[in-house]
Amino acid sequence: MKVLIYGGKSNLSESLIPEISKFAEVITAGRNNCDIKIDLKDDISTFVFPHGIDVIIHTAAHFGGISDHEILEAENINAIGTLKLCQAALKYNIKYFVYISSIYTLSDVVSDKSTIYSISKRHSEELAKYYCSLHRLPLVILRPSPIYGIGDKYSIHQPFFYKIIDSARKGEHVFIHGSNDPKRNFIYVDDLVIIISKVIQDRIEGVYQCTHTNNITFSEIAESAFSAFHTNGSVIFLTDKPNVDDNIFINDFSLYKKINYYPQISIQEGIRKISNDNNL
Repeated sequence: MKVLIYGGKSNLSESLIPEISKFAEVITAGRNNCDIKIDLKDDISTFVFPHGIDVIIHTAAHFGGISDHEILEAENINAIGTLKLCQAALKYNIKYFVYISSIYTLSDVVSDKSTIYSISKRHSEELAKYYCSLHRLPLVILRPSPIYGIGDKYSIHQPFFYKIIDSARKGEHVFIHGSNDPKRNFIYVDDLVIIISKVIQDRIEGVYQCTHTNNITFSEIAESAFSAFHTNGSVIFLTDKPNVDDNIFINDFSLYKKINYYPQISIQEGIRKISNDNNL
């Protein structure tokens, strides 16, 4: 089997490549430092894939912002770029398309949780489903919750999560605004790559959530970090500040039943892995 991973230098791809390489030849594609140079902003006529690719995994994303430029870039890369990859997959007779989307596509478009990232990823899903259905290209869309793992690159997209870990590492108190202990859901990257690997080998089709089976609170993250670093900081609620709301979604574990695998790494174990990183 030959698998092409677009977004080959993403955090997820760098963990995914060794796992997929256990059963397939992996070729990476992206804007920089990949086997094949492809920019989703370019015309599709410039996309050149090797022949004989069986599966394409699309992991790249633009995380957006609030400026006009960032909004346009997110929509162009996430939505139109995904459509271009679907068209290229059809052109090169690729038999299976795996799209890594986001749980935040489920955010209400009028809520304060909605961003151009979640909106453009939702548009990308709609375009992928439409095009792949139109041309009978087998498609699976996976919606992971926020991904964490070892390395500074993860902290870019999960700043408060890693701020808690850094405070615990230093033995500092962790401050939470309000009296609510906000709930979140995170999935460790090692679990996600196993899920993706099993999905590919079982040729699963459809749209599925990829969340951890347990939601956790900010204080649970902090207590796990204090334990991992053997420090004695405390969690302090600043009750004079506005509450921070929960940000979780209704659990759907239908994918895990199909592949007979559920996320194995708890928040305690995941943070211990981070604490053991010599580069931290």
